[in-house]
Amino acid sequence: MHGKIVFYEDRNFQGRSWECMGDCADMYSHLSRCHSFRVESGCWMMYDQPNYMGMQYFMRRGEYPDYMSMWGWNNCIRSWRHIPMYRGNYRMRIYERDNFGGQMHECMDDCDSIMDRYRMNHCMSCHVMDGHWLMYEHPHYRGRMWYFPPGEYRNWRNYGYPDMRFMSMRRIMDSWY
Repeated sequence: MHGKIVFYEDRNFQGRSWECMGDCADMYSHLSRCHSFRVESGCWMMYDQPNYMGMQYFMRRGEYPDYMSMWGWNNCIRSWRHIPMYRGNYRMRIYERDNFGGQMHECMDDCDSIMDRYRMNHCMSCHVMDGHWLMYEHPHYRGRMWYFPPGEYRNWRNYGYPDMRFMSMRRIMDSWY
């Protein structure tokens, strides 16, 4: 399933618009600004910097007439990625330390508190074997979030997040599409 999102220069779906069905590394190549958007289908990860950098925001189907005021964002959306639908098992290994060090636990479902469930203070590296995951800096799916597709993530500093520690995680389920 492909996603579809429509961006508008002004609040409340006004001004010039641009329709997109895939990833975009820099919005400024299409619109000079964006103050509202509609997610018509799919799930998306939005970034406040070009080239999929900076703060990340997860979006799914819905209307966002003034997203900056709704959530107190300081910056406009600058880049985004479509998150492909996944139907299968979810599996990830989380590690207490960088480079897959310290305690390791294999996860197959959501975890609202790594500390409570695994007796780990935080997660500093992970290996996503199956599925797409969101990880949060605080328990109970709060605070800043990051998107993790399948892959090995040895050190958060390699991704521009030198002091990040994750405390909860959630699977991106096909029912969200």
